[in-house]
Amino acid sequence: MGRAGHRTALMVAACAALLLAGCTGAQGTNGPELTNTSPVPVSPGSEADPTSSPSSGESDEDGDDEAGDDAPEPSASATETEPGPAFPADTKPDTAEPSGEGETFLSVTDVRVAAHDGYDRVVFDLDGTGSGKPGWRVEYVDQATDDGSGDAVRVDGDAILRVSLSGTAIPTDSGVEEFSGDRIEPADTESIDEIVYRYWFEGYTTAFIGVDDAERPFRVFLLEDPMRVVVDVRH
Repeated sequence: MGRAGHRTALMVAACAALLLAGCTGAQGTNGPELTNTSPVPVSPGSEADPTSSPSSGESDEDGDDEAGDDAPEPSASATETEPGPAFPADTKPDTAEPSGEGETFLSVTDVRVAAHDGYDRVVFDLDGTGSGKPGWRVEYVDQATDDGSGDAVRVDGDAILRVSLSGTAIPTDSGVEEFSGDRIEPADTESIDEIVYRYWFEGYTTAFIGVDDAERPFRVFLLEDPMRVVVDVRH
């Protein structure tokens, strides 16, 4: 290569170097701005992903709170946790009329009791035929006596709560076996000392609840599927 060609090659190389240096300086000055304006790829499921559901974990946590460690744990067989109506401010009788008279025949098949948070619960299970519902009269009495004979019934407790279920029938009409128990003495209840189940007599089934200390407010309500009458005695 001649001298002229060699000089030309050197000049081209020098110009290229100058141009390269200028481009590099421009990128060093404006680089951060270009980086900030460029979209940032986000992996699916991350916090910045607009299609992800950030509340999914919160809903699970809320569900755990509803079940909660503070939920009352029944301590015996009456495990129903339905709250029922509010407790009254007094101890007056509670009554309800039966339905389906002459077409519905129900018998008490079991009596269960358990301690709950703030009250003790007694559940009377009923079964039989027809679509009617039982009624009741629940009240404090001075003495427990049997229907018909009037004989005194011994009940442990400082107050006696009489439970009379109406619209009930003898087993030959209901088609189910009646509860055969007599005395139920729960070990871990606070308000209830004893339950004494008696029997059916002329359309009524009677039981007595011995209440500790004194007359306490109570509530009565019906649960269905299966049919149950619930008596709660407040602590």
